[in-house]
Amino acid sequence: MSNQDIIKAGKIAKQVVDYAKSIIKKDVPLIEIAEKIDSKIAKLGGKPAFPVNLSINEIAAHYTPSYNDETLASGLLKVDLGVHINGWTADTAFSVDLENSKENKALIKTAEQALENALNLIKKQKSTTTGEIGKIVEKTIEEKGFSPIINLTGHSMEEYDLHAGITIPNIDNKQKTKLEKGLFAIEPFTTTGSGRVKDGKPSEIFMLTEPRTPRIPLARDILNHIVEEYQTLPFCTRWIVKKFGPTSKIALNQLIDNGSLHNFPELIEITGKPVAQAEHTVLIDKDEIIITTE
Repeated sequence: MSNQDIIKAGKIAKQVVDYAKSIIKKDVPLIEIAEKIDSKIAKLGGKPAFPVNLSINEIAAHYTPSYNDETLASGLLKVDLGVHINGWTADTAFSVDLENSKENKALIKTAEQALENALNLIKKQKSTTTGEIGKIVEKTIEEKGFSPIINLTGHSMEEYDLHAGITIPNIDNKQKTKLEKGLFAIEPFTTTGSGRVKDGKPSEIFMLTEPRTPRIPLARDILNHIVEEYQTLPFCTRWIVKKFGPTSKIALNQLIDNGSLHNFPELIEITGKPVAQAEHTVLIDKDEIIITTE
């Protein structure tokens, strides 16, 4: 691990979160928010580790605006953003109530409290198990009368790999995997619904899976760019359109069809109820535990 890159990414991510909170208002176009966040990351010397997720109400994750998106900020908005330095990532998220809703505010506060309790457990108890983290998250959320999202989890991270194998549940699943040396994202989700998500429509977010040479020259150019610029980190349509123009949508579809790309679905709470999220990145190294995005 490159602790220097990890800590730098975390510092940038924290500044970007503070900036994002200052620009997000009801009815601001999501595309404007996303582009300003992208620009701020670049200005501070980082790169996006994935397209910023701006997911409203029952959309729990994986909504990022398209290049011509007209959606306006509203409801319970989750802002999930990542910064990387040389492939080492800071992953962080917060939620905003744009409706002055008591319920939304309570969901947000509960997600933040569950995250804080999980981080405190990790800091005070050496080699915490993933099941113990899930237990404290679940307890915190259910005590407030809400449900955790049981099929969304935190995760370990490696270089250019956002989901590196270890999952960190938001329920007590009795899992005995210990969080020892490594980089981890802890991310509770709260809802008034049943606490599960389902796949919705395809999002604007993609990831390289197995590069295969496409027929269309433009698709080949785009594939080469993806390999060079993003490697195995997620990217989005608007980034490709900005570089290659609107016809690149057709080329992206060919790359999906030939198996080169995975298109992430939007993740929707199955009963259509609003979801809140909070997230920080934790670096565990020898006897040191650092919350890099705090």
